[in-house]
Amino acid sequence: MDTTSISTLGQLKKSGYKPKTVKEEIRQNLVNKLKRKETTFPGIIGYEDTVIPDTERAILSRHNILFLGLRGQAKTRMARQMVDLLDEYIPVVAGSEVNDDPFNPLSRYARDLIAEMGDKTPITWLHRTARYGEKLATPDVSVADLVGDIDPIKAANLKLSYADERVIHFGIIPRSNRGIFVINELPDLQARIQVSLFNILQEGDIQIRGFKVRMPLDILFVFTANPEDYTNRGAIVTPLKDRIESQIITHYPKNMENSLLITEQEADIHEDQTGKIHIADMVKRLIEQVAFEARNSEYVDKKSGVSARLTIAAYENAVSAGERRAILNKEKETYVRIADLQGIIPAITGKIELVYEGEQEGPLQVALNLLDKSMRTLFAQYFPNPDSFKKRKQAAAAGENPYRAVIQWFDKGNAVQLLQDVSDKQYESVLQKVDGLKELIKTRFPHANPKESLLLMEFVLHGLAAYSLISKKVIENETRFSDLLGTMMNFNMGNEEAEEEDAF
Repeated sequence: MDTTSISTLGQLKKSGYKPKTVKEEIRQNLVNKLKRKETTFPGIIGYEDTVIPDTERAILSRHNILFLGLRGQAKTRMARQMVDLLDEYIPVVAGSEVNDDPFNPLSRYARDLIAEMGDKTPITWLHRTARYGEKLATPDVSVADLVGDIDPIKAANLKLSYADERVIHFGIIPRSNRGIFVINELPDLQARIQVSLFNILQEGDIQIRGFKVRMPLDILFVFTANPEDYTNRGAIVTPLKDRIESQIITHYPKNMENSLLITEQEADIHEDQTGKIHIADMVKRLIEQVAFEARNSEYVDKKSGVSARLTIAAYENAVSAGERRAILNKEKETYVRIADLQGIIPAITGKIELVYEGEQEGPLQVALNLLDKSMRTLFAQYFPNPDSFKKRKQAAAAGENPYRAVIQWFDKGNAVQLLQDVSDKQYESVLQKVDGLKELIKTRFPHANPKESLLLMEFVLHGLAAYSLISKKVIENETRFSDLLGTMMNFNMGNEEAEEEDAF
């Protein structure tokens, strides 16, 4: 419809415009999208067979919706994308605070204006982006915030008594009339405030300071909640939950591929880093594996969850770690190394909630353990599982141990010292001196380019350390690999010397 030529109620009537409820409007636009086989929720990855079909069914049923799931599961993003299912423009009575439908005005203001001006009543057109309201539920939210209250200043300016309906200041819910209204973290809303939503959801009534205001609001309500909130901070009162027709359970990515897509889509990589700082698929998978390990860790609170924001922030930190090193060494480009993943620790520690045992370990140690577990898990996907070569019989059955030359080199007392900010040339020089390491990569990955080969060589050292075949020690900006037995002996000798000193 050409909205530029319609500016009065009379013109709107002649145009043949027929108003629809917001739920009917969204339903019809969804039907059209489904018929055209268009993507209904673009950029939402991993929900194609679960959350999105549930949401589409709820919209087709014209239901209010509750998204229930742990943090970082795209609940609010799903709600915000529903705006795209609204008509681009709708007509409203000019000057209305509650987006009054010219054919069915709700407010005293709009009714009086239409009664006075008739077909000359001015009409404005409201874009769909202005038809979305959102409120984060916090304990200090009041009924006045959501529904409305008497406005003394308005009463004084208009010279009206408090008994006049025109002194009402409408809250955010009436102002979202004919649109979508979202309440995030619903359980955080005090129970008495939740009660104020009963009639709005069921009958469309609102009450403000005793005014008998009959306003059948036309709103699609979307709520989000975290199951953790039910025990830690609050709960959704049962009658309110009963009035929300569809409760949709969200979830974390179920596989590595979806998790990778989400992180790459959401990570905010600076244009100076793009094309200069390369991050291999293996390193990306190591970062994603950290989140999978955390969600199954005995140290991490499963009720709190592990947000996708962890891997997004970790990915950004890993790229920045490579960039920082390249700047210090005056290198135009570089690959993100596995040692650079020490730089993602701050992205892990701030995004996991620890149980008591985890608190005893400390967030730093838990983060390091998660990183080591990720390396152990992923190593077995790229290389033969070192556990299968630990026993002689198994080694004989499986053939020659591919790691023997590397381990023997360390057993001779050799060590590898990888500084965090070492240049690419020094990095290559340090790795090349380990006997058997280069040959192992050539055998397993004959088509790897030189940069990838070096990364794989470093991965072998981290992997063997994760399987306790060599020792790895991280001290500030240095990662040191040495033989396992020598490290243990040095540790024991150090203890004996300490005891002797104590004896004196």
